[in-house]
Amino acid sequence: MKQAIEEGKHWYIALLEAIGLWVTPEEDFDGKHYQYLLAGEAFDWLLLAERLCLELEGLVPEEERIDLMFGKPPINLSSTQFKELIGNKKYSAFLNYFYGITVEQALQLAVEIEVDKEEYTKVRRHNSRDKALQRIYGSDEMDLLNRFRQKKGYTQGDTIMIRELDEFTYWLFKYRFANSDSARVASDTRKALKLLEEWHALPDSTDEG
Repeated sequence: MKQAIEEGKHWYIALLEAIGLWVTPEEDFDGKHYQYLLAGEAFDWLLLAERLCLELEGLVPEEERIDLMFGKPPINLSSTQFKELIGNKKYSAFLNYFYGITVEQALQLAVEIEVDKEEYTKVRRHNSRDKALQRIYGSDEMDLLNRFRQKKGYTQGDTIMIRELDEFTYWLFKYRFANSDSARVASDTRKALKLLEEWHALPDSTDEG
């Protein structure tokens, strides 16, 4: 990757090619644990990009690197180009992450916004997140989290770390698909994508989906 950049290849292209060659699903590096593949099928490519950028000090413009960490690449690529650079298998796992975590989180927020709008004039306090999850999955957050942890064999507790939260969100995505009819799934997905589109948060690399 370094050699390719030094020979004149754009750093983002060299980075994606390196991601295509990467084989380690998780690792410990410089005191931090990196888990790139969640549930064995959802690929967090930006986390791996963050890790690889640590090797490119002095070779990558800092502003471009930071923008990439927030999902804004220095070069706009089509989904076909992105897929060719990281490979079909990783691209499929990337889509799993995008729809299973990014879109699922957007759906939860979209329904929370609906709940807030409906109850805006009410005096009593409410938990909009629990009500949103109840509408989407049929149960509140703690019950769903307990079921997730029991299934995974994880320790029960009152707190949740960011990586477990991502894995929990992906579990909720699969739970929703397994327990909803296809029309409801499609409607919910459109609702989430609409919110992401309003935020201009749809990556170019998903334009085929």
